[in-house]
Amino acid sequence: MPTIRVPATTANIGPGFDCLGAALTLYNEFKFTPLSTGDSLQISVTGDEADRVSTNASNLVYQAFCKVFAYLRQEPCAVKIEIQMDVPLARGLGSSATAIVGGLVGANVLAGSPLAQDEVMQLAIALEGHPDNVVPALIGGCRLAASGIARDWEICELLWHSEIIPIVAIPDFELSTAEARRVLPADYSRADAIFNMAHLGLLVRGLETGNADWLKAALQDQIHQPYRQGLIRGYDEMRAAAISSGAHGLVISGAGPTLLALSSWGDADAVKAAMEATWTQQGIGVVVKTLQLDRVGAIVVDN
Repeated sequence: MPTIRVPATTANIGPGFDCLGAALTLYNEFKFTPLSTGDSLQISVTGDEADRVSTNASNLVYQAFCKVFAYLRQEPCAVKIEIQMDVPLARGLGSSATAIVGGLVGANVLAGSPLAQDEVMQLAIALEGHPDNVVPALIGGCRLAASGIARDWEICELLWHSEIIPIVAIPDFELSTAEARRVLPADYSRADAIFNMAHLGLLVRGLETGNADWLKAALQDQIHQPYRQGLIRGYDEMRAAAISSGAHGLVISGAGPTLLALSSWGDADAVKAAMEATWTQQGIGVVVKTLQLDRVGAIVVDN
């Protein structure tokens, strides 16, 4: 009866659009119990948004679970899945990635762990459609993904300085990934491409060293944030409040609407308070969490 704990993720981190993601210390848990009699599938969900999660065969956890058995050319076993949700839905924190990874890892454990981590990762990328959330959800840390030559994807770990603290402001409204993608242009200028290449390189070094000046410059972006920030009420005020309180910068987490600030330990409390106060004053319900980088990814916490 394995229980799989999977971390939330934040993707893009400014200039790393669709190629950079990091795992955070906020989790969903998935418990898998084989059934010998009765129904072939039972799903129960607990958590703040449990009533919004399907409990039939369309459930994304179960879809991923079945994908492993299809890959192994086996029939999926009858199973009871218990889901504990702490990662909110449709907020830009990788809730779908946790479901995919949880289902894949849980099925692999029940099947006797025939799949290596890389095989599970390739299945996760295929299901999600892109690697920026599912890769750090599976293996933890901050990860850069690039299309490969010898294989489909090359995954590179980026060092994350222990002084850099991620702070997420999660609002009480949603923003779908589809809507966030619709506002993006079909083409970009050479200047915008060069801008993001330079700033992504600087972000890599800023995350590694903790250099505050590098991080303040590096978190700028010309590919997605200028187009998406108008979809997020109070974005400009939140960014100004975070930076004036000591944050290195503020970016959209994934497709949003959660906002991510990077701060030092010394300024983290002030940044958190400023972000909470700003959206609250605008009548927006918000939960602000000071987190850390999750360095291990999906793990079996009980078996």
